[in-house]
Amino acid sequence: MRSLWVAVCTAIAVTTPVHQAQASTYSYENAIRETAWVELDVDLDRDGHRDRLAADVIRPSEPAASGEKVPVLMDISPYYACCGRGNEAQKKTYDADGRPAGFPLYYDNYFVPKGYAVVLVDMSGTNRSTGCMDRGGPHDVAAGAQVVNWLNGRARAYTRPFGGEPVGAGWSTGAVGIWGKSHDGWLANGIATTGVRGLKTVVSIAGNTDIYRTFNANGAWRGYEQTDAGPPQLYNERAMRLCAPFTEELNRQEGTDGDWNRYWQERYYPGKADRVRASVFVTQGFGDYAVSASNFSLWWRALRVPRKAWLFQGGHVDPFDLRRADYVSTVERWFDRWLRGADNGVDREPAVTIEHAPGQWSDARAWPAPAARPRTWWPRPEGLSTSRPEAPAQATFHDNPDIGRFEWVKDEPSDNRLLYKTEPLATETRLSGTGRVTVTMKSSTPIARVGVAVVDYGPATIRDYVEITGQGGIRTLTTRSCWGESSGADSACYLDTETATTTVDREIVATGWADLGHHATLRHGLPLDPGRFYTMSFDLSPLDHVVPAGHRIGLVIGGTDYWEFLDPGRRPTLTVDLARTSLTLPAVG
Repeated sequence: MRSLWVAVCTAIAVTTPVHQAQASTYSYENAIRETAWVELDVDLDRDGHRDRLAADVIRPSEPAASGEKVPVLMDISPYYACCGRGNEAQKKTYDADGRPAGFPLYYDNYFVPKGYAVVLVDMSGTNRSTGCMDRGGPHDVAAGAQVVNWLNGRARAYTRPFGGEPVGAGWSTGAVGIWGKSHDGWLANGIATTGVRGLKTVVSIAGNTDIYRTFNANGAWRGYEQTDAGPPQLYNERAMRLCAPFTEELNRQEGTDGDWNRYWQERYYPGKADRVRASVFVTQGFGDYAVSASNFSLWWRALRVPRKAWLFQGGHVDPFDLRRADYVSTVERWFDRWLRGADNGVDREPAVTIEHAPGQWSDARAWPAPAARPRTWWPRPEGLSTSRPEAPAQATFHDNPDIGRFEWVKDEPSDNRLLYKTEPLATETRLSGTGRVTVTMKSSTPIARVGVAVVDYGPATIRDYVEITGQGGIRTLTTRSCWGESSGADSACYLDTETATTTVDREIVATGWADLGHHATLRHGLPLDPGRFYTMSFDLSPLDHVVPAGHRIGLVIGGTDYWEFLDPGRRPTLTVDLARTSLTLPAVG
C-alpha cells in the first residue's frame, strides 16, 4: 500500500496568548482523570470474556463536587498508542498509577475548563482495549454506540479490563458529541448511523463513509495489504495474537477481486443515512489522497439532518491547521448549540464554507453550486470538444503500470496514455460537484484497467497538497500558540502552521479508475474478449475548482495508475472508441 506515515517532531518555541471565545470557568489542572472499561456484547478475540473498550475520561471537578452534570466530547481511535493524533502525532500518556495524564489534541485543554467532559476511547484491540477491530463494520459501530450508551446509563463499565468494580457515568448529561479525523472520523460517521440515543452531533474530519472506494475502484482492487496490524502497527501485542482468526475471516469476506459484496455493503454508510439523528459537521479536502472526497459527497448528499461543511483545496489536513482561530470558534459554537442547546445562530448560518484559492474562503448556502449544470465533452483527434467526433475515430495506447497519473498529465508525447484538451476557455468556469466519464475501449488481454484524470492546464499558485511531497497544503512552523489550559503532563500549546503553496502549470482536479471487466456490474467481473469493445461509465472524484479564462480543461485516459494499484501482471494494448467516449462535468459559467 503506497501511503505516507509522517510523525511530526515537536520543538520548543515561543508561545503566544491563549485564544478563547469566552473565559474559562473550571480548573484544568484539578480536573478528574480516570479510566472506565466499557463492556461490549461480543467476544471477538475469543478469550472467554466480553470485550471491553478503555475510555479515558477528563472532566472538571467543580461540577462533580456540586452534583452538576456535564456534556461529553468523545473520540474513538486506533491511533492513541501506535501513531498519535494531530500534526504533532500526540499519544496518550499515563502516570505511575496508570491514570490518564496526557490527552492528545486541544479538545481537553480548551473544552474541559468550559464545562465539558472529554472521553478518548481506544478502539478494540488497541492500546488498553481488548477485542478485535471490524474495519468499520457492524461490530466497530456497535462498540462506539455502546460507549454512548454507557454515558447515558444504559451500559456497564468497570475499573479494569478484566473483572474490576462497576463504574457509572452519572456525571454525564447524556448529550454526546463525537469528533475525529480519518479513521476516527470514519468511526464517528458509522456510530451516527446507529441512531443511538444521546448522540447529538458528529464532527467528522476527512472521515470515510464508503470504505469500498479506499480498497477498490469500480471493480479494480488496489492491492492494499489486508491487515489491521501494520504498517502502522495498530493492534496491541495481545490482540496481534488473539485476533489473527478474526482478521483472516475479514480478509476472506473482503476478497481481492474488486467485487461489491455484503462486506462492503455493511460498511456503506450513505445507505444508512436515514438512521442518522445527530447533526453533522464535516470537513474535507478535495486534494485528499488518503480519504477521497467521494466519501464526503456521498455522505453529504444522503444526510437529512442539520449539517455543515468546510471544504478546501488541500489534502489530508485538520482545519485546526488551516484556519485555527476560525475553526476552533466554529467548533465551539457547534458543540454549544447541539450539546447545550445554546441559541447562537450557528445552525442558521450558511451551511458551507469553501476555499477556492489558498487562504481565500467564502460562504455558501449549498454544495454543489446550485447553478452548476452538466456539460459534456468528447475527445477528438484535434482535442477535447463539445461536439461528438464522427465514427470511426479511434486511438491506441499501451498500459504501463510503472507510471501513473502524475506522469500521464505531462504535456509531452507518450504512448502510455491519451491526452485531449479544450481550446483556451473564453471565460472563467467553476466546476462544482461530481463528474462522470464514459469510456468505450477494447483490450488485447482478458484483464484491463482504465484510469482517468481531469486536468486544469494553465499557470496557477495552489496549495502544495500532494501527499507524497508535503503536508497536505500546510507548513509547520517553530512557534506555538495555546488553546486552553495546560497541566504538567499536557500542554495546550501547539506548533503553528501556515499555508504552503507551489506554482504549477497544470493541476489534476478529478480522478477515477475502473476494471473494464466490471463493465456490466460491480458485483462480479468477467474476462474480456480481446478485440471486442466494452463501454463503462463511472463517477469521478468530486471537485469544486475554478478554471480561469485562458486555461484549458484536459481529459487524460490511461491504464493502471502506479500510484493507486499494484502491477496486475498484464500490460495490454488498449484502443479507445472516441465517438463513444465522453466526459461530463458540472459547470457554472
